[in-house]
Amino acid sequence: MEITIDNLTLLLGLLLLVGVITAKFSTRLGVPSLILFIIVGMVLNTYFFFDNAPMTQFIGTLALIIILFEGGLQTKWGNVRKVYKPALSLATIGVVATTVSIGVAAKYILGVSWLEGMLFGAIVGSTDAAAVFSVLGNKNIKPKISSTLEAESGSNDPMAIFLTVAFLQLIQFPGLNPASLILSFFWQMGMGLVLGLVLGLASVWIINRINLDSSGLYPVLSISLAIFTYAFTSILEASGLLAVYIMAIVVGNKELTYRHSIVRFNEGFAWMMQIVMFILLGLLVFPQHLPGIAWQGIILAILLIVVARPLGVYLSLALAKNFTFKEKFFISWAGLKGAVPIVLATYPMVAGIENSEVIFNVVFFVVLLSALIQGTTISPLANYLKLAGEEKPPVAHSIEIVSIGKTNNEMLEVLINDDASITNRIIKDIELPEKTLISAVIRHNELITPTGDTMIKAGDTLYVMADKSQRKRVNRLLNEKGKVSPSSKDDPA
Repeated sequence: MEITIDNLTLLLGLLLLVGVITAKFSTRLGVPSLILFIIVGMVLNTYFFFDNAPMTQFIGTLALIIILFEGGLQTKWGNVRKVYKPALSLATIGVVATTVSIGVAAKYILGVSWLEGMLFGAIVGSTDAAAVFSVLGNKNIKPKISSTLEAESGSNDPMAIFLTVAFLQLIQFPGLNPASLILSFFWQMGMGLVLGLVLGLASVWIINRINLDSSGLYPVLSISLAIFTYAFTSILEASGLLAVYIMAIVVGNKELTYRHSIVRFNEGFAWMMQIVMFILLGLLVFPQHLPGIAWQGIILAILLIVVARPLGVYLSLALAKNFTFKEKFFISWAGLKGAVPIVLATYPMVAGIENSEVIFNVVFFVVLLSALIQGTTISPLANYLKLAGEEKPPVAHSIEIVSIGKTNNEMLEVLINDDASITNRIIKDIELPEKTLISAVIRHNELITPTGDTMIKAGDTLYVMADKSQRKRVNRLLNEKGKVSPSSKDDPA
């Protein structure tokens, strides 16, 4: 096929269209969508030649920024705070243990050097949040487990990237002092954490204070702040991906103007980047090269699933007494591989390492088999171990003002806590700020049109029309703690 702008545009459109249709039918087929994305890429490989590792690395890094930012936005700090210790242990000790164990196996099975074996281990050492939760779908996994997996997969990418770059440097520069790598590790993680916190708070301030001409610009602003966070942190030689994830958690857990638009835009954008990444993996794999490395790839993939990942999990959670054996087993099985190994597999290719093509092809088998074996069994396993409840009902409401950013009003979404002082009180008895109106009440996924005699109950979601300057005051007032004040009036709702 002749490579022209029109052809490339047509190809991109087809990739996204096929990716969306594939995602639609993957659940019915019982196959994770990322497997079908890879197959689409391999089919297109026969018609379109693509062998550009630097371009894949750039697109992959951008994809990781978007995926981590979207994951952080939807991470509830209240849930993560309860499991941050085991999650941090999995993201550090777990990744190192997985890297070393599978690295030893790779050295003998692939016949490479020790450093190249460890390089392969580092590339496949981390899990992928997007892959895990796209496979789990609407399964209502225990919050402790889902929060642990979410926090682990969001924070273990920087560790895997650090180890990959470190082993690459040791291969390229044999005389490199390992002590400098240790100092580099603490700098990258420490500064990544600090800058993520600082830039997260700065991002919240910017989003809430800036007055844009269109509400559609706020999601673009959020993405630009995430990309800036990564680039600025990386220029300082700290962990840009860790900074993005921390920044996103800060932004996602603060009061935010046009939150619904920002979250939905980034959710769709993250899906698009996943589609592009896995199709690119298929495009970079040449089927004629696979038979010669197939058995090694299959063995390493199985060893990673049944030996290396469980070893990393059980070592990491050895002192975590609040996790049962069943929960640890499920966490080890839920360590799906996704976009990160694909991106990291391009690092040796760009660096010109001797066995880079072998490593990339084996990574292909690891990602494919991880999705095929773990991805298709993770939901049945959760049910078998009784770690999943009923499927989550779809969200039955979505309310937001669509207007230009110059208006002074906005629609606030406020969840009423159990200990809020306004619970069991009727609306007309609640002293709201001037020009503030409770426009809708969502209760058990049902929309209630409120009147002055509507009683507010714990767990209600209120949509409140308020002046932008009153945002903090309204949120504080509606969730102010206090004694429950029962009303003698019946709730007409």
